[in-house]
Amino acid sequence: MIRNTNETNIEAYIDLDGGGNNINISTGIGFLDHMIHALGKHGRMDINIKCKGDIYIDDHHSAEDCAIALGEAFDKALGARKGINRYGSAHAPLDESLSLAVVDISSRPYATIHLNLQREKVGDLSCEMVSHVLRSFAQAARITIHVNVLTGENDHHKIESAFKALALAIRQAISIDMNRLNDVPSTKGVLA
Repeated sequence: MIRNTNETNIEAYIDLDGGGNNINISTGIGFLDHMIHALGKHGRMDINIKCKGDIYIDDHHSAEDCAIALGEAFDKALGARKGINRYGSAHAPLDESLSLAVVDISSRPYATIHLNLQREKVGDLSCEMVSHVLRSFAQAARITIHVNVLTGENDHHKIESAFKALALAIRQAISIDMNRLNDVPSTKGVLA
C-alpha cells in the first residue's frame, strides 16, 4: 500500500499469515515503531512500513498516516473475509498493566479506546496520538475494535499491553475456521 500526501510518503505491507518474523518498521517515531512491531510480532503478521514524514512539525501526520496505510493494507490482505473466525478477544498484561481488546472483522469501522494515560508523551509519540492511531487503523481496516486498559500505572506499559492485546485479538479474529472455509461469518451473507 502506498500513501503519498503533502505531509507524508508511506509504503506499507502486511502479510497476515507471515508469522511475525519479518517486521521492519521505520515511521520516524521510535515508540510508534515499537508498538507496530509488537502488533506484528504478537499478531504473527509480517509488517513492513517505511514513512518519510514532516516530524519536524510534530508526530501527528506521520502517526496518523502510518495507521491509515497499515489499515488499508490490512483490509486489502483480508480479501473476501471468508472462512475466518471474525471475532477475537484477548487480555494482555505487561507488568502492572492489563489490557483487554475485542475485535470484529465486520467491515463496519468503529473504535472505542480507553487507555487512561497520564503523560504527555512516551518517547517521541504524544499520548493523545495513541488513541488516534488505533482509531485510524480501525477506520482504514474497516474493523470494529474496543481497547481498554483495565489497570496500570506506567503509560509505556499501558500502551504496550493495549497493542499486545489488540494483536492477540486480531490473530484470533483472522484465524481460519476450517468448518467455514467458504462461508462468510455473517447472517447477512456478506461482510461489506
